[in-house]
Amino acid sequence: MPYDHSEQKAIIEAASKSSDITESKLRSLRYGLDPAILPVFDQRMSAAELKGRLNEYEDVLVVVRFFVQKLLNSLKGNPILIVVTDEKGTVLEMDGDDTIKQTVNQLGITTGVRFTEDCCGTNVINLSLLFGSSVALIGDDHFHHYLHTSACYAVPFHYKDLDDYQLGSISIMTSIDMANPFYLNMLEMAVDSIERELLLVKQNHRLNLFNQIMLNSNHSGIIVTDKDGTITEINDIAAQLTGLGKGLRRTQIITKFKPIGQYISDVIQKGSKYENIQLMFDRKNTFFKFVCLLDAMPIYDEHYRITGAYAQFRDVTQLYEAEEKYNHLAYHDDLTGLPNRRYFYKQINEWLETAKQQDLSTFSILYVDLDRFKLVNDSLGHKNGDLLLMEVAERLRMSLTPNGLLTRMSGDEFIIMIPSGSESQDAVKIADRIMKNFQPSFTIDNQEFHITASIGIAYYPEDGVHSESLLVHADRALYKAKESGRNHYLLYEPSMDQSSHERMAKENALRKAVERNEWVLHYQPQIHVESGDVIGVEALIRWVDAEGRSIPPKDFIPLAEETGIIVPIGEWVLKEACMQNKRWQDAGYPRMRVAVNLSAAQFSKSNFTQSIEEVLKATGLDPECLELEITETMTTDVEKTRYILNELNRIGVQISMDDFGTGYSSLNYLKNFPIHRLKIDRSFVKDITTEESDARIVGVIVSMAHHLGLDVVAEGVETEEQVEFLRQQGCDAIQGYYYSSPLTAEQFEKKYLQSNSIRKMGAIE
Repeated sequence: MPYDHSEQKAIIEAASKSSDITESKLRSLRYGLDPAILPVFDQRMSAAELKGRLNEYEDVLVVVRFFVQKLLNSLKGNPILIVVTDEKGTVLEMDGDDTIKQTVNQLGITTGVRFTEDCCGTNVINLSLLFGSSVALIGDDHFHHYLHTSACYAVPFHYKDLDDYQLGSISIMTSIDMANPFYLNMLEMAVDSIERELLLVKQNHRLNLFNQIMLNSNHSGIIVTDKDGTITEINDIAAQLTGLGKGLRRTQIITKFKPIGQYISDVIQKGSKYENIQLMFDRKNTFFKFVCLLDAMPIYDEHYRITGAYAQFRDVTQLYEAEEKYNHLAYHDDLTGLPNRRYFYKQINEWLETAKQQDLSTFSILYVDLDRFKLVNDSLGHKNGDLLLMEVAERLRMSLTPNGLLTRMSGDEFIIMIPSGSESQDAVKIADRIMKNFQPSFTIDNQEFHITASIGIAYYPEDGVHSESLLVHADRALYKAKESGRNHYLLYEPSMDQSSHERMAKENALRKAVERNEWVLHYQPQIHVESGDVIGVEALIRWVDAEGRSIPPKDFIPLAEETGIIVPIGEWVLKEACMQNKRWQDAGYPRMRVAVNLSAAQFSKSNFTQSIEEVLKATGLDPECLELEITETMTTDVEKTRYILNELNRIGVQISMDDFGTGYSSLNYLKNFPIHRLKIDRSFVKDITTEESDARIVGVIVSMAHHLGLDVVAEGVETEEQVEFLRQQGCDAIQGYYYSSPLTAEQFEKKYLQSNSIRKMGAIE
């Protein structure tokens, strides 16, 4: 069929997006391919060849499958097909959307097919393998017309060592209306994880080979006996380590060296076989332990009758010591050397199980917390604060009985456990001893000072039969000890729990607070990362009761949500925040957004959008100056949420997703809801400079949000290092104590509005 040369001109014009794509399309034309004709895959492995190739790649594919499955799970609900090839472009595996898989199978694309440019034209598999980099082809970026309705992304993967050997590619195929650079980001992250894991597997394999070589270079201990168990052969290594020698009979072996003698006896008498039995004993004439792996088996004659036993033991002392060291690090605190939180839970669960099985009477835990340690730590500096904690740990050790266990839970918190069978008063005696041992002053960096501790005590089974209930009750007693003056201990009592009477009194006080409007709003600025200007504020409620006490939200919001009182509280916050913003504007200050948190109960009201319009009308505030913050947990009813948010969008109100990343199906929200910005939860921001996983998550959130046209605000920013990291990631704005704590309206006006630090023209964007 004659080729239409006008098609060549169209292809060259359409391929102007990338020189690599252009060159690939031109090569495809020179190969004589017709973009209108489906390619014929002329290179296909036989079933036997494919099986052999899969066997060669099995170790690689085990890793790839794991991360491909994680990728599919994270993109659940998105119609995608993931294709894995080897370094030559041969399809090894396909997984994902069944409809897409069925379609490509009908086109001849199955496992065993090899992609080549002279057959398949411009495609992501060959381009990624050719250039060794990520590739995206959207619609008519492809050579063949049948792919113009598709979006494809591919990333090659390698062994990331000195060889940097290219192993193959992983690609995503979806429909063009689902095209999104986020797929390429996710694919690159998956490949990065795959390459790291493959490198680790390869290094472990090399390490195992090295260990085997080292093990084989050391002579194993060997013992051979006759059918009566008398030693007939023993090498020098075995003799030196065990003290055994030729001529010893079985009973003598058992007497002199029971660990091996018993196994040899079982081999001869029962025909038993043993492999890799770990034994530990003292080296002869030394104080060192010897750990070996024992193999023991019968020796047979030509008639398969047992004629003796063969025992070989391999020295694994170094491996055992390395494992012991690892276990010590995993279960002990680096600073003090004490057992850590992980060890505490392991140990208490073992004690609970033992106590239940043996019906032992009791054991106790003492929850110890230093009084005002933060003040001391801030005064001395963290280095000296660590020295203080080491000294505290030593004094706590001095307070223990021999059968007690001391663990460091975190920071300045310690737990002491008195094991089952101890007298109930032992815990009190230890608490008294701690108080006494803390009376002498501490000297750190030539500075002498006193520090005290508070202690809460709980008993098993009176105060709880599970580790968590015991810990909670001990912590509650500790809290009461601090509340009542610090520097003493209290035993847990049920009265320490909030009684129904106290709860009813608090609920009643909360309802009266609504009637009396015992509320005040504080405002925390949101700062533009690059300019340092204020671009908005978040309104945060405080309760000032009739006695003038300021009660933080954490002490009343949960109860307000539980009782439904949160609805009138939320309505007051909304109206007051809008009124205050309008007052600032009427005073001539630049316009800016005020962000208001919504509760689930408020958001789910049938007349919610109408109430928003009424507040805006009553206060005269421009809708674009109001931002409503929702959380992922409020949006489980997708259709209802979409309707409400579309109505708010119609009004002109701004929408932000608060605490982003802590809920579920986050990507689904961004695709379905008209959101203007994301607020990264403080739990991710807290450790971005120390935890690689949190840093990676924040980077992905910022990148993903920007690809979707959303602004990003990071919450809980407290350090300069966090600010710099967020700036490097392209975060738009930050909010937190690094710049300012929440301020009263008057304080905010004086600090920011009167100083003219509101971002001009950029306050509303």
